Amino acid sequence: MIVITTPTGGIGRQVLDNVLDALDTRGDGTAVRVIARDPGRLTARARERAEVIEGSHADADVLGAACDGADQVFWLVPPDARADSVEDHFRAFSLPLCEAIARHGVARVVAVSTLGRGVAENAGQVSASLAVDERIAATGVHYRALCPPFLMENLLGQAKSLHATGELRMAYPADRILRTCATGDIARTAARLLLDDSWTGRADVPLVAPDDLTPEGMAEVLSGVLGRPVRVRESTPEEYRASVRGLGASEDVARNYADMASAMSTQGFYGAAEPGTPDTAPTGFRRWCEEVLRPAALA
Repeated sequence: MIVITTPTGGIGRQVLDNVLDALDTRGDGTAVRVIARDPGRLTARARERAEVIEGSHADADVLGAACDGADQVFWLVPPDARADSVEDHFRAFSLPLCEAIARHGVARVVAVSTLGRGVAENAGQVSASLAVDERIAATGVHYRALCPPFLMENLLGQAKSLHATGELRMAYPADRILRTCATGDIARTAARLLLDDSWTGRADVPLVAPDDLTPEGMAEVLSGVLGRPVRVRESTPEEYRASVRGLGASEDVARNYADMASAMSTQGFYGAAEPGTPDTAPTGFRRWCEEVLRPAALA
């Protein structure tokens, strides 16, 4: 039994699709169970092929029902821009999982984490995510933490404005390398691990695209893909905090985003020192822009 959380989210949906594709190709009858707040957002295929548990995976009873008889779990803490406390939000999701692992004998967990272990300090969401890894690993479950840097999909919120104004807004030095990853590569790696019952122990799985791009380099790629000049508008962490707050985020969430941006810049855990990992993250920035961002910008 494979349990998949966030099956209607940007990453979880792709994990579910990849798992179902692989099972169908192999003629494998492994059962799949999903936890969904709103089952109506699931695809018809997902509703037909997977057992659906309605609710939040922060709810201990919901999670317990989903993990009963489960061998593998895909875990992702969903964002909540209005959370009163980022740290409490991550804790509220991770503690029920730790209890479910012990109670139901879950063998393996594959979770979305981040680069920065042993380096990142006072780094907002990055620090909160790394703390979740420690809680899960402490249960003794076989654990793989998927560790991407900056997600390419973070730029989708700017897709329309990029096409309209040619301005790429980044709270990061425009001339410093920023490592990236496409969510599709995260999902494919997660699915592969969920379908493999041979791995044991605890390990990080870095997912770093093969690009050596600064934000200025990204703007150059975007110029070619969108067919118009694109320039970088570099903002400070404080400007970033104010922007996120203006979009409706809570004060603590906005502060955590600013702390993350500051730590990314000063501590370098998403920077040039991180090598690419083509086996786990083969998608380059140009390819992603052509296949994902450009259609979004023109839609």
